Amino acid sequence: MSDNLSAPTTVTIPGYLTGTWKADPVHSEIAFSVRQIMISKVRGRFTGYDVTIVTSENPLASTVTATIDLASIDTGNESRDNHLSSADYFEVETYPTMTYRSTAVRQTDDGWVIDGDLTLHGVTRHVPLAVEVNGFGPDTFGGQRAGFSATASVSRRDFGIGKIVPMDGGGVVIGDKVSISLEIQAVRQN
Repeated sequence: MSDNLSAPTTVTIPGYLTGTWKADPVHSEIAFSVRQIMISKVRGRFTGYDVTIVTSENPLASTVTATIDLASIDTGNESRDNHLSSADYFEVETYPTMTYRSTAVRQTDDGWVIDGDLTLHGVTRHVPLAVEVNGFGPDTFGGQRAGFSATASVSRRDFGIGKIVPMDGGGVVIGDKVSISLEIQAVRQN
């Protein structure tokens, strides 16, 4: 019987670079979508955030932290943005930010998963991010950049955000499930 099954696995990512990286807000996006009146989706994004990624020699030891300014919500409708910032939803006067801290990185058959804790509206829940590593490479300014795409899904109910209002004939006015997508282009810090 071969002993190869107990040999340590080496994780390789083409072009992988170690270091501390910051999301470039001009080339990154933190977005969400949620079903509205069961027939369409409302999409939005947050324009104010700080994302730091630390890539370690062993990619499985890498970390991610993020702080998102909830008042920076942009759904393309100022009235809706103001309502989402109000006590009916985010309560930005009391809870101005949402934070994410990774607790582990793991490789799966489908790619990468970052396990972490999301704190929103005074509640912390485990939220895994399905991650695609888009690549590492030089930029036109002599620096280094890295690209990542990630998705997750959260329940508004789990974080105590907004009411679930039923509609006549079934369904709800605003869905409970919120889909999150991140497109991060990060710059390595010197």
